[in-house]
This record gives sequence, C-alpha cells and structure tokens, in this order.
Amino acid sequence: MTLMKRLRALSAVCLALAVLAAYFGAPAQAQSGVVGTVTVDELYLRSAPSRNGAILDTLRFGQRVEITGRSTVRGWGYGRSEAGALGWIVLQYLEFPASANLSELPIVPPDAPTNPAGGGGAPEAPSAGGAPGGDATPQPPALPPPPPSGANLRGFELGGQVQSLSPTTVNAMRRAGMTWVKRQAKEGDGAAFGYIGEAKANGFKILLSVIGNIDLVVEPSYQDTYANFVGQLAAAGADAIEVWNEQNIDREWKRGAISPVTYTQLLAKAYSAIKASNPNTLVISGAPAPTGAEAAFGSDRVWNDDRYAQGMAAAGAGRYADCIGLHYNEGIVSPNQRSGDPRGDNYPTRYFDGQIARGLNPFGGKRGCFTELGYLSPQGYGGLPSNFAWAANVTVQQQAQWLAEAALRAAQSGRIRLMIVFNVDFTYYGADDPQAGYAMIRPDGSCPACETLGRVMGVR
Repeated sequence: MTLMKRLRALSAVCLALAVLAAYFGAPAQAQSGVVGTVTVDELYLRSAPSRNGAILDTLRFGQRVEITGRSTVRGWGYGRSEAGALGWIVLQYLEFPASANLSELPIVPPDAPTNPAGGGGAPEAPSAGGAPGGDATPQPPALPPPPPSGANLRGFELGGQVQSLSPTTVNAMRRAGMTWVKRQAKEGDGAAFGYIGEAKANGFKILLSVIGNIDLVVEPSYQDTYANFVGQLAAAGADAIEVWNEQNIDREWKRGAISPVTYTQLLAKAYSAIKASNPNTLVISGAPAPTGAEAAFGSDRVWNDDRYAQGMAAAGAGRYADCIGLHYNEGIVSPNQRSGDPRGDNYPTRYFDGQIARGLNPFGGKRGCFTELGYLSPQGYGGLPSNFAWAANVTVQQQAQWLAEAALRAAQSGRIRLMIVFNVDFTYYGADDPQAGYAMIRPDGSCPACETLGRVMGVR
C-alpha cells in the first residue's frame, strides 16, 4: 500500500472513531481545566504569578478564562482568556461552578510559557507534572461558547434579599440560579461582618445595603464615620456595597434636608473609602424609592424618584458609583407591558421599562443594579393592609412569571448588571408592611419563582 493510501485509510479510521465517540459518548477523561467568570470590572492576566508581572490581557466583568493549572504562590491560577492570551490571574476575582475543585489542578512553575492576546502562535504548555512538556505539547482547550441565556448574559447576575441563609433558603436560591445574596446593615453594626463570612461559606457573593442615622447623615463628620465603616466592610470582603437606601423620602433621610447634592457628598466619601480598602468592591448608589408623591406630601418629605435621579446626575454622582441603584416593587402587570395598569398610566413607576428609564437615563450609559425588585401577592396569607390593596389580585403564579420575565428583560436590555429579588424568605406579614407577600418561598413551602427564574438563568 502506498504512503498516500495508508494516510487516507488512517484518516478514514480516525473519522469513524470520531463518529462512534460522538454517538456512544467518548470515554471519561480527567478534566483539563475549570472555566471561571470575571466578577469585577477589570482583571489582568499577567506574565507571572505576581502583581509585578506584565499585563497580557485585560478581562472585563462577565468574561471567562479557563484555568488549567495553579501556582505555589497562593491565589494565582494559570490559564487562557477568551482572546487567546495565556498567563496568570488572581483566582479570588473569578467565579467557578460549584463542582469545581481547583486543588486538583496541576502545579505550574512560575516561568511557564505565556503570550499576550493576539500574540501569535501558542506557546508550549506545561505538562501535568509542572515541567515543560517533552514531545507532546497539548494546548489549553478552547473555551466553550457562552450559553444563550443565564447568569453571564451581557454580564447579568441574579440574587435575592434574605432573612437568613437557612438550608431551605440556600436551596431555593440555587434552584433559581442566584449567585448573590443581599443583606441590609446599619452603620456600626458588627453583624455585617458576619454576613460576609456566612455568604462566602455558602458560595454566594454578597451585597450589603448600608444605612445609618437619618438625623446625622447630613453632617460632614458623620459622613466620615459612615465612609470609614463601609471601607471596613470592603476590606472584609464585601463584593458590593449600596450606599444608603431610598434617600429621597423622609423615612430614610432627614426631613426637610432631602437633597441629591448632600447625598452625592456622602457617596463620594464612601466611594473613596471603599476603593481604598478594596478596589474590586462594587459601589452601588442608593436606590431612590419609586414614587411620584412629591406634589401630595411636599419636597420636605419626598422627592419624585426621577427628579432626584436627575439631581444626583447633575451633582456628579455617576463618578462615584460603579452601578446606579434602582428599586421596583409596585408592579401588578407583566414587565413586558408599558401600559394597561388598572390603576391608570399616570404613574410611570408602575412599569418596569419606565422605572429603568427614570433611574438610568440621567446617567448616560451607566448601568443599573436593581437592589430591590419584587411582586407582592397575598395568596396564602389573606387580606392586605389598605395601603397595599393595589396588589390584592396578584397570584403566586403571576409573581413567578413576572419575576422571570423581569430577569430576562433586564438581562437582554444590556442596561442592568444585577437584579436582587425582594425577597426570598421573609415571614413577616404585618398590618403595616406585608413583606412575606413578596417572598419567593410561600407559606406552604413551595417556590414557583425558583423554577421560573431557574429556567431563565440556565439551571433548569
């Protein structure tokens, strides 16, 4: 048989084996690498496991890198970016699947070959034993394509505000595809540091919404105290901090002193303290309460959320926030609707798209973070307090459907970076505030929204 015929025969055999493997399933092999997703705005792939290493590629939030080895220097991984750069990266700022076991990856020497993005041919890859390969020089495999929807769709992530991280709550959040947990804390409250550790122990990133003394918040000295506290939380590992909450109403800010200018002064101090302590902590501006009640109650008690957002933007708040905080909690129609609310169309805060526009348009291209988004349903609890009667006809199935539609719409818009569902597991259903009616986990223990959100986020 001629050499050419032998090659053709060999090719045919290889093709047949490939077809059989695809049909019957290839034999199980050891995992060659673990794909991680960038969780910060900017992360460098370097030429050495050191912050002094040359920058080979700059990765952005939501981009992925396949880690194929680790360094004896703690916290560094060796791998390839989506752009083809091969080098070293800090593992702390990557999110991995729950099944990933980085300790099983081979040790790679610090002088392992590297190359920048678009740097030409691939270098020789280290062998599993840590030394440069001999005759065989396998390359890190190409990254798998991103899913059509899910947590990384346009950098979108999902989380929930919780009463506690009980096993039931953690299970519900995982079923829903949530990777973030939100807790609220008050300035000076030591429990906030415990929240950070608890979230990490359960595999979640944590957003802390930090409030404080509403009477002192306008004082420069108290703003310094507040800034120092949130800086400590950042240093302790908080992944995101929301600076205050609903500061456009007198329930959360000093009456008669509501001012987007004063708030921006607080935000600027907090931003500087947070970034000095941990540059990778996401700073979210305090979300205004969705309201148009200024004319009814007076601007000493409330500012309309759109006017307040415009005032924040004019004061320069966008310079001191990685994400603009948003709230949406009075919807009784699908987030896909822009009209048709039975209460009338005179309040644009009643529509999902309208709320995004009111909050984000003054800030140009700045992305938003829903730090509270929920749909109230009294089903399983009985009547609602009179000031919440507008939600009397919302069913649990509608709640589940609308939360999923909101997540999908937010992700596909490209304008929303994070959506925190309010709430996952609250049990208080009082005459003044029926918080449990917003909960995903219903009084009978079911969680229809876990299933609908899980499908959107790609875990169902």
